[in-house]
Amino acid sequence: MNSNILSAIGLGSLDPAIIFIILILLIIVLFILLILTGSRIKKLEKKYSRFMKGKEADSLEDEIIGLFEDNRLIRDENEKNRKDILSINKRLARSVQKVGLSRYDAFNSSGGGLSFALCMLDENDNGFLLNSVHGTDGINYSYAKEINAGIADTEMSKDEKKALEIALGGRDK
Repeated sequence: MNSNILSAIGLGSLDPAIIFIILILLIIVLFILLILTGSRIKKLEKKYSRFMKGKEADSLEDEIIGLFEDNRLIRDENEKNRKDILSINKRLARSVQKVGLSRYDAFNSSGGGLSFALCMLDENDNGFLLNSVHGTDGINYSYAKEINAGIADTEMSKDEKKALEIALGGRDK
């Protein structure tokens, strides 16, 4: 069969049955694509109807505005918490964080080790050392020494040095 149209585009010698088969295959492929697209649209419609279930455009807008307001409140609260944490950390740096205690027998005769050296330091190793000496006559004597950056302002006994080292975590000063 000779066709003027097929001859004009250079396919005059092609059998029309082959063209017909190619067109049928193309229709089948397009039909499969149409079915796949339709199933995707149905899934999207189900998701959309679930999302919009019980909602009208105005109420949905109110919901979104409410979420933005909640978000702003959360950000404000987060900023307040951040400032509070910074304030707490500043105060914590000046509070007692390190403690060292050394009990000893001051005169090697009264027994019981009732004398003690107590060292209390902050984050920056500043604080005080309290030495309480239990005397043989039953009288206690207490002495305080200032500690700055882990160093005492006056000479220390071996028991006071031990309490300071314990407070510093075993560091040698």
